[in-house]
Amino acid sequence: MAQCRLITLSASERAMKVQEIILRAMSGQINWCQAAQILGFSARHLRRLKKSYEEYGYDGLYDRRSKSPSPRKIPFEIAQKILKLYREEYFDFNMRHFHQEIREKHAILLSYSWIRGLLQGAGLVLKSKKRGQYRRRRERRPLTGMLLHLDGSTHRWFEHPQDERQDLLSIIDDATSECLGAVFVPQEGTRPILHLLLEVVRKYGTFISLYTDRAGHFVYTPKAGGPPDRSKKTQIERVLDELGIELIVAKSPEARGRSERAFGTMQGRLVPELRRAQVKSYEEANRYLQEVFIPKYNRYFGVPPTEGGTAFIPVVGANLDRIFALRHERTVNKDNTISIEGRVLQLPKIKGVSTLARRKVEIREHLNAKLEVLSGKRLLASFDSEAASEATGLLCLA
Repeated sequence: MAQCRLITLSASERAMKVQEIILRAMSGQINWCQAAQILGFSARHLRRLKKSYEEYGYDGLYDRRSKSPSPRKIPFEIAQKILKLYREEYFDFNMRHFHQEIREKHAILLSYSWIRGLLQGAGLVLKSKKRGQYRRRRERRPLTGMLLHLDGSTHRWFEHPQDERQDLLSIIDDATSECLGAVFVPQEGTRPILHLLLEVVRKYGTFISLYTDRAGHFVYTPKAGGPPDRSKKTQIERVLDELGIELIVAKSPEARGRSERAFGTMQGRLVPELRRAQVKSYEEANRYLQEVFIPKYNRYFGVPPTEGGTAFIPVVGANLDRIFALRHERTVNKDNTISIEGRVLQLPKIKGVSTLARRKVEIREHLNAKLEVLSGKRLLASFDSEAASEATGLLCLA
């Protein structure tokens, strides 16, 4: 019956069908006896076709092929090597990623479309679905530093003995799609986000706008599903306001298409790369991220901005550690002390001031746990991280 169906096909359709079954047998999905049964051929005839395919490639499967070998002929051993590499080492790589890896690491310089056809014919890669309805992509900002996308993705990025899943935070420049900074953390939150923003500002400078989702550490939303209340500032908003950076929050995941696509690419590439590198800890994962993945990601997916120059402004003379700190407002007690999270801080005597009692002050909690007490812009006291980390007891001025 299978042989009858093949007879009714055109020469090209028949060759494609035979090639698909041969590739499945080459990839190990079926054995050669099963391949002969599917095609309705004898084992002897299938061996002739296999030999012809080895010698002449796709053209060797035509009934009336020319006597000269096809100029597009690919050696059979190369095709077998590609199938084996994908099946045994790169099984969780997407097509574009696999094509780049075998070019760089295995010196296989065949075209993307040929390798895709080989893997699809072998049944190792599914054919992509048709695209959905037409959507118009938002134009990029013309300069770097005009708009940065900050987002997080919870995923099983690498095998970890304690954590089932990890969070990856990343910052993408809208003008170039380059990743300016990224970090793996156990859980997305205010502190790791401020750490990442601090690294970017130190390296590149301040920028115009930051585009994020509506998570609680970015904006305060009094009612789930309702609009955010921008009059009540979160810790991150206060830091951005001090730097003159606008915070823009998206109304839906579709509005953050550029960062969503970036994470889709990262999940398709970073997960198998971390598996092959045998990464098991956050320290190893972040080292691989900074030293290997981000430079390679920017090389493949970065695009030049439409205009020259940059909107980044270097930070000069500002105390970034003090700016990127959590803010807590307190009223000084009668004994010139203030409390924070069960800890009591003793403020010193200020020259020319009889007492600080009843005065409104601000505690800046640095990301390294150091504490500073300010009245306006004046620094009243500072406490090092070791003293500030004590749970109870009266703390002395550092």
